[in-house]
Amino acid sequence: MGVIERLWAAGEMPYTDALYRPDDTAVEVCVDGPGAYHPDAGQPIPFRLGGPVDVAGAIEEDGTTEADTYFDSPLPDGSGWMCGGGSGMGNVGYLARLNADRSLRWVAVMWSSNPFLGVRYEGSAAVFTNDWGNLLTLDLTAPALA
Repeated sequence: MGVIERLWAAGEMPYTDALYRPDDTAVEVCVDGPGAYHPDAGQPIPFRLGGPVDVAGAIEEDGTTEADTYFDSPLPDGSGWMCGGGSGMGNVGYLARLNADRSLRWVAVMWSSNPFLGVRYEGSAAVFTNDWGNLLTLDLTAPALA
């Protein structure tokens, strides 16, 4: 079992913005999520994936944090689950895709997204809502998220 799987099983996740996989690989997640202070609250949240992340280095530098789950929702096609929530002082959000057996497929940690409270599905897209009513739409058939 890898580091990411062990953290997830313990209810934790790395504290660095990235999309982490159970094989201990990761890529940068870039989210400019507006919070309560932002005049654009209630708007779409931009989401971009970047280059590789050194998982061990990220954990050594930034540590880990608890993963507080606020929702857990089955995927419409029965292939697995989406869950999400937050951590820390209220600015951290996370989303996780689980397989049908609830094993971790990936977890995306976003320091500036705010916690995610729910999801709705529109075809192959999942639309997540954070605690300020901002929306993050992900195409779950995209190669990095499938």
